[in-house]
Amino acid sequence: MNLELSEKARKCLKKLPRPIQKKAYKSFQLLLNNPRHPSLRSRKMSGTGFYEARIDYHNRFAFSIEGDTVLVLTLGMHDEGLGKK
Repeated sequence: MNLELSEKARKCLKKLPRPIQKKAYKSFQLLLNNPRHPSLRSRKMSGTGFYEARIDYHNRFAFSIEGDTVLVLTLGMHDEGLGKK
């Protein structure tokens, strides 16, 4: 699988503290190797064709899978980063 970051995801990633950025890249790698890895707790977001997964307890990322490409759409704090509030 390949990984792509949307422009919004790149901007959100830059704004995160360095330790969270490192956790995000680790989560992306886990997702590419095993989308069902237990630490990701990935799930389909209700009402959308997108998925969300954990970076850590407070931070999540939203993504879609298109063929063999994972497209990270956005990331950040749980509700704020995923556009839920």
